[in-house]
Amino acid sequence: MPNLRALAAELGEAKVKLDLADRVLHRYDAITEGKIPLAVVYPETTKEVVRVVRFAREAGLPLFVRGAASGLSGGAVPTEEGIVLATNRMTRLEIDPKARLARAQVGVVTAWVSERAKPFGLYYPPDPASFKMSTIGGNLAENAGGPQCFKKGVTGDYVVAAQVVDAEGRVHEIPGRAAHDVLGLLVGSEGTLVVFTEVTLRLEPLPRHTRTLAAFFERVEDAAAAAFEAIRWGAMPAKLEFLDQGCIRAVEAAFGYGLDTGAGAMLLVDTDGDDEALVEEELELVADAFAAHGARIQRARDAAEADRLWQARRAVSPALGRIKPYKLNEDIAVPRSKLVEVVHKIRDLGEAFGFPLVQFGHIGDGNLHPNILYGPGDDVARVHELAHAIARVALEAGGVITGEHGVGLLKRAFLAEAVDEATLEAFRALKRAFDPAGLLNPGKLLP
Repeated sequence: MPNLRALAAELGEAKVKLDLADRVLHRYDAITEGKIPLAVVYPETTKEVVRVVRFAREAGLPLFVRGAASGLSGGAVPTEEGIVLATNRMTRLEIDPKARLARAQVGVVTAWVSERAKPFGLYYPPDPASFKMSTIGGNLAENAGGPQCFKKGVTGDYVVAAQVVDAEGRVHEIPGRAAHDVLGLLVGSEGTLVVFTEVTLRLEPLPRHTRTLAAFFERVEDAAAAAFEAIRWGAMPAKLEFLDQGCIRAVEAAFGYGLDTGAGAMLLVDTDGDDEALVEEELELVADAFAAHGARIQRARDAAEADRLWQARRAVSPALGRIKPYKLNEDIAVPRSKLVEVVHKIRDLGEAFGFPLVQFGHIGDGNLHPNILYGPGDDVARVHELAHAIARVALEAGGVITGEHGVGLLKRAFLAEAVDEATLEAFRALKRAFDPAGLLNPGKLLP
């Protein structure tokens, strides 16, 4: 048995938790339950991370890195007895306004970056729905996106440099503009190759003007066609979100934002930029494209009304909890041209399996989040069978099984259908090269 008490004595008992209550709390993420770890360690520095990685290697213990545990694929839960390395106390954050950069430890909450950068007229564009609780480390693990991903990009597009600890406990400073894009390989690797400790992020100037509108359509087909039309006409909205009727009705029943519950679908749009006339012109173009497909347009008259509309979008997940206590939040991405077909097939699957199912997502890049709702008496195996069927729909449409939530634990079996065997073996070879002993987040990602 590894001498975990010796590690606690070395780092301090405030940083190494061995009590059962502490360990049990760290077996969960947002929707998944794993094994109870042997210990939970809260490092504050890269040096302490190095010590934990070396201890785990010497003891032959698996290591599971965890941020806010807001993940939706089981990526941070322990799959076997080992050490959870909780990064919540790694919260140093420095803003360099002249260089438009932020240097952040991985425990920094995503929203903090923009909050700290705002006085300098800057912000950090990646904005996953969990941005007020998710951490930069989790964003790096999953290459997280959010509503702005269509125009502004995802986490990996903003990583300038990073500090990582490898499976041997060695520290590496990795530049983002090297000839070989190592960061492009590591961002999105879900904690299976290295442990991120610090990262340098590119910041953007805050747009001077933003305009918002909501559009309600009779049918999903109309909403999808309208979105395609706006993009084809040259619009590049900062945000372009889709909600089906189930989402609209759930939000309205729970919180009363004044949404049109008779609509079959809703699109929510932001246009932004520094030239007010151009921002207005782009919003008009979007409105015209939507109106051509029968939309009922609701323009936000001011920032408060715009905030209220976006609060309604972010209220989808809590609203669904009032329908059923549990949900499995799926995450696929498909070509925009196949979106209507995919939405209908997924809806039919929900009916065939007998589970309430709603759909929303970032329609601009075809990222869709079907949510399967279920309760304590339901067959969880059937829930996962439905999730697998949804993944197959995405693959048949030429899409992918995850857009931003990751493969983690929940979609490992799906990956064998999504990627050919030769490519899987290349992935396995990379895993062996970075982590020969297989101690970093084992049981995740690769089938």
